[in-house]
Amino acid sequence: MIMPILTTKLYIPPPRPKVIQRPRLIERLNEGMHGKLTLVSASAGFGKTTLVSDWVAGCRRPAAWLSLDEGDDDPSRFLSYLIAAIRTIRVNIGEGLFGALQSPQPPIESILTNLINEITADPDPFILVLDDYHMFNAKPVDNILIFLLEHLPPQMHLVIATRTDPDLPLARLRVRGQLTELRVEDMRFNPTEAAGFLTQVMSLELSSEEIALLETRTEGWIAGLQLAAISLQGHKDAASFIKSFTGSHRFVLDYLVEEVLQQQSESIQTFLLYTSILDRMCGPLCDAVLSFNHDASGQETLKYLEHANLFIVPLDSERRWYRYHHLFADLLRQRIHQTSILHVKVAELHRLASVWYEENGLELEAFHHAAAANDVDRAARLMEGGGMPLHFRGAVTPVLKWLEVLPASVLDARPSLWVMYGSALLMVGQMNGVETKMLAAEAVLQAAEQDDITRDLIGHIASVRAALAVSQHQVEIIIAQSHRALKYLHPGNLPVRTATIWTLGYAYQLQGNRAAASQAYTEAISISEEIGHMIITISATIGLGNLQEADNQLDLAAQTYLRVLQLAGDPPLPIACEAHLGLARIFFEWNDMDMAEQHAEHSIRLAQQIENTDRSIACEAFLARLKLAQRDAAGAEAILAKASQLVIRHNFAHQMHEVAAAQVLTLLRMGNLTAAAHLAQKHDLPVSQARVHLAQGEAATALDALGRLLRQAEERGWEDERLKIMVLQAIALHMLDDKDKALNKLSDALSLAEQGGFIRIFTDEGTPMAGLLSEAIARGIRPDYASKLQAVFKAEEQKDVDHPQAYLPLALVEQPLIEPLSQRELEVLRLIAQGLSNLEISERLFLALSTVKGHNRNIFDKLLVQRRTEAVARARELNLL
Repeated sequence: MIMPILTTKLYIPPPRPKVIQRPRLIERLNEGMHGKLTLVSASAGFGKTTLVSDWVAGCRRPAAWLSLDEGDDDPSRFLSYLIAAIRTIRVNIGEGLFGALQSPQPPIESILTNLINEITADPDPFILVLDDYHMFNAKPVDNILIFLLEHLPPQMHLVIATRTDPDLPLARLRVRGQLTELRVEDMRFNPTEAAGFLTQVMSLELSSEEIALLETRTEGWIAGLQLAAISLQGHKDAASFIKSFTGSHRFVLDYLVEEVLQQQSESIQTFLLYTSILDRMCGPLCDAVLSFNHDASGQETLKYLEHANLFIVPLDSERRWYRYHHLFADLLRQRIHQTSILHVKVAELHRLASVWYEENGLELEAFHHAAAANDVDRAARLMEGGGMPLHFRGAVTPVLKWLEVLPASVLDARPSLWVMYGSALLMVGQMNGVETKMLAAEAVLQAAEQDDITRDLIGHIASVRAALAVSQHQVEIIIAQSHRALKYLHPGNLPVRTATIWTLGYAYQLQGNRAAASQAYTEAISISEEIGHMIITISATIGLGNLQEADNQLDLAAQTYLRVLQLAGDPPLPIACEAHLGLARIFFEWNDMDMAEQHAEHSIRLAQQIENTDRSIACEAFLARLKLAQRDAAGAEAILAKASQLVIRHNFAHQMHEVAAAQVLTLLRMGNLTAAAHLAQKHDLPVSQARVHLAQGEAATALDALGRLLRQAEERGWEDERLKIMVLQAIALHMLDDKDKALNKLSDALSLAEQGGFIRIFTDEGTPMAGLLSEAIARGIRPDYASKLQAVFKAEEQKDVDHPQAYLPLALVEQPLIEPLSQRELEVLRLIAQGLSNLEISERLFLALSTVKGHNRNIFDKLLVQRRTEAVARARELNLL
């Protein structure tokens, strides 16, 4: 007969709440049926009981369910409950064993043997679920299960759901392949499951971004998701609530306190609270933080916490470093600040952590805890880093956050902090506040006696101002402040001296002295890499990439820019906009428009994070060139109009030349030669002026100007300018009908460009270059390279034929004609104006001779003329040429 106490025990699975199906876990449980034991071990609130209950309901095998309580750790009582649970599905099993269990000293092993024999005699398979096994900790009960597992009948499968791992021979079962384990990492809801739960079960209308944020915040903890969902049902602004959702939220707080924290011993609670100030933990660090209030080993306690599934996450396979679940850490940190006894010790805990981190060579973490302890002297010393400030090593964000909260009186007491403040602002692109910090430092230094320290600070201020002038391309200021910095800086202050070498290199680059710039950049990179000055390594490497690109070494420049992106990190520093823009230019030249556009967009996004800079304008000017290559002259015009307004509004004079040069190209493409000529002359753009002369049919004038420009480029060693000029010279010579010289010049240009893989510099010149390349191929001049370029021409020609609406016409000027000329007719008209015969036009445009003659008739009819000379004259009157 069953003992009366058993009548109150739960022998069936609890009612299944409405939950989302988790087939990936159900499949794992089904696969585990071939072994002896399935262990579902995870912290409170991870849905262990719900999962097993859901699985049992859909499983073909009958299941006996036993939910355990604290008082069930007596061996006789436990066995009585166990037998009673099995009898819910096997009514004849164990009936004669209850009497033996009621004796003063029941023969446990004998009873177990008889129970196993009875189960073995029944061939039908079944499952035994022991839920909440963590509720007691009794070795005799563990021994019962060990005996049962060693002799488990093949038709029986045991499932244990628990918050802590049971003291069973798990390793042995694991090695034998008789154990299936579901742990915290398995039980976490993935994004798909979280979305299903929140929308289907909790009936919330959330965006995918909000669901992803909530899943990340709770780390897939189903109880956290459910508690957040309950709270959200009373909130109108879901987005704001999700962003603020922490472990201090009242539902989460109550759950964690009642279900987790209060179940632990006083010493474990103390350990949890004290170590909650740490973002990550290892045994020795915990020992240092708890040195005055804990006797147990930190590493042993961490192992216990992991064993107990107390919301602790291992960070490495060696189980040396751990962290707390985010919501659990939030709870602990709130508790430690609310507990009056502990509150006074929080600063001391941070100080102890800072000391340990510094002693172990982890200066950034040491600084973080010194700042949290409000230990200004210690934090300042760590930030200065013994010669290499932390923000020079990529730790600019934590440094800035600390400096921003310091009162002015504290900064005045240490003027070096003002300088560090301005320097850090400079690195994150917050230009507007830099000079204010330098003036504040100078105000304090005026009253200080000049010694090595103050002189070094004066030099540092000058170096910051030189770097600030770099953003404005102010050559004179850069040079003056750089020389002042080198005069005052201490010889041992290599980080700042190296930064100054870089600023000088940039000034040389602006002056066109590329050799001196390259030497300065190379020296800056060498020293900065040796001392770990990350930001100068990045800046000087960008400069070196610019010079390589200018030297037509496109492959090498691309590798250099990619190196910059690696150094800039993820998310990248804003300065990486320069590397993206460089790559955009190179991919554009290689005719990879998709990659060019991607890098340009990345560049603009990063440039917009920098205050008071013209970098976004440089990106816009490039995008205009991209639009022109895509036959979208109107789009290019709109982009440049916006960029021009920004140049004027912010006085970014340095960028005006680049914007104006792109505008001239656009105007020429649109056929507005008068406006193009005016703009090229206004901004003194000699290459653009030569282009205008070519468009006007004044090839001799253009050739004369290009000759002078080529000599200057050769004298200065400007390979990029040399190549551009030679391409235009070839076109001018061809227009003058000097084909031999034109082809010789083209051959020289192809020879110079082939190694760099240049494409667009030729194809953007349109039909005149297409005709030249055809003749070059016919004469065997660089046939492989010229054929490659000609193939690009033909591909773009085919695009125009296949998708006539995909591109806007090259000529978008208003034509005072009853019937405007088409794009193709304008192209033919311009070639007529250049003196080309119908046959030559057909070769240039890859058109049949009859098609060209047809275009001629249409042009004459629309212009109301009879012959070619009249057509050209009439077109000039109408500003079509």
